Amino acid sequence: MNVLDNLLYTKDHEWIKIEGNEAYIGVTDYAQSELGDIVYVDVKSVGTQFNKGDVIATIEAVKTVSDVFSPVSGEIIEINPTITTDASVINKNPYGEGWIAKIKINNVEETKSLLTAEDYRKHIGL
Repeated sequence: MNVLDNLLYTKDHEWIKIEGNEAYIGVTDYAQSELGDIVYVDVKSVGTQFNKGDVIATIEAVKTVSDVFSPVSGEIIEINPTITTDASVINKNPYGEGWIAKIKINNVEETKSLLTAEDYRKHIGL
C-alpha cells in the first residue's frame, strides 16, 4: 500500500497536496484498492463552495459507490479532465494523474487536524 510522505490525509481516505492557498484532492491508494475497478466519477462543479467534510465527489466502482469528502473548506477551481474520460486512472495512479479536484482553501488552519503520512499508515494498519 502506497502512502506518500508529502501529503496529508483524512480518516475517510482522502489525500490533500497543499500548494500555498490551493490544493489538490484525491483518494488514497488504500481507498482505490478497497473500491475495486473505478468506472465513473461525479465531481461538483467548478465554483462550488463547500465546508470541511462536505461531499465534493462520488466515485462509482463496479461493486460500490463511495463519497469523497473534502479535507478542508474551500471552492473547487478545477476538475481533473482525465477522470471524466477515464475514471480508472484513479486505480492506476491515485496520487498523480488520478487527482480529483483542485481547490482554493478558505482556512489553512483546518489542515492542522489532518493526518500525517505516519498517522495515516497507523490508521490503515501499516
